[in-house]
Amino acid sequence: MSTVRKRYFIRLIGRIIIFFICFGMSFESQNFDILDGNNFFKEFHILHLLWFIWVCDMILQIIPIKNKVALGSQKLFANRFKPIREKINYKALKNYVISTTKAAYKVFIIWVILIVGIGILYYNGIINKIWIFMISVFFYVCDLICVLIWCPFRLLMKNKCCTTCRIFNWDHLMMFSPLIFIGGFFSYSLVVMSFFAWFIWELCVMIYPERFSEMTNAALKCSNCTDKLCTQYCQKCR
Repeated sequence: MSTVRKRYFIRLIGRIIIFFICFGMSFESQNFDILDGNNFFKEFHILHLLWFIWVCDMILQIIPIKNKVALGSQKLFANRFKPIREKINYKALKNYVISTTKAAYKVFIIWVILIVGIGILYYNGIINKIWIFMISVFFYVCDLICVLIWCPFRLLMKNKCCTTCRIFNWDHLMMFSPLIFIGGFFSYSLVVMSFFAWFIWELCVMIYPERFSEMTNAALKCSNCTDKLCTQYCQKCR
């Protein structure tokens, strides 16, 4: 098992622990007063630590990091780009970007429908703000399950692994999007920052498409992979 994969498994265990801590807190509604309005600034709460962890995770997606962060998340940056020796086939690259973007926005539409469904449940009083918060924490756990164990989005994306995944850095926008219904600084700050991380990713796809395809970025090829996050997929591709 690679060092990166081990690190991500430790992170998954940490996220599961966070989920159960939040679940235990959910039985007392006052534990989530921090979600209301500007209560974020009134007094310290354990959820401040979770907010800080989430913000740090997003910062690591918008600044270039050489180690500790998976290549799939960092391939938008020049320091992770290794141009192929052959001449770039820009027509093939364009077709690749178009096809993967179409697949990506199929996922986007499905996710929007899911979030709208959550909003309908909330505004009809079927679930409350605590449930919505727990849904986001659940998505937080599922994010690494998708990376390490099995990813349903591969059925639409048709990508062979996370390293080549077109939507790798959509994770925070997807996990925090339910929070938009809660309002307040805690939720809005996470939603806005996750949107910013998503926007930077999408902007780089348009400006530097060569960094996102193994046809043009040799670092993304199986033969050069050091992360080996998706071991089960890698074995099938060899």
